[in-house]
Amino acid sequence: MNADLSGARWFKSSRSGGSKECVEIAHLNGGMVGVRDSKNPTGPALVFTPGEWAAFMAGVHDGEFDHP
Repeated sequence: MNADLSGARWFKSSRSGGSKECVEIAHLNGGMVGVRDSKNPTGPALVFTPGEWAAFMAGVHDGEFDHP
């Protein structure tokens, strides 16, 4: 999937604590969400559909990705 990221406004989580080892996200046209490595802002980005992002966020909320 190709998405235009030229005008994306990237941001980190407020819980990142200012660390440089984070991911950044950007809300894109059509409800798409971009995700990139904050250490490599000119590198590749992943782009998720609204449904994919909603499923990921539901998993985060439900603790699906928590370490045991």
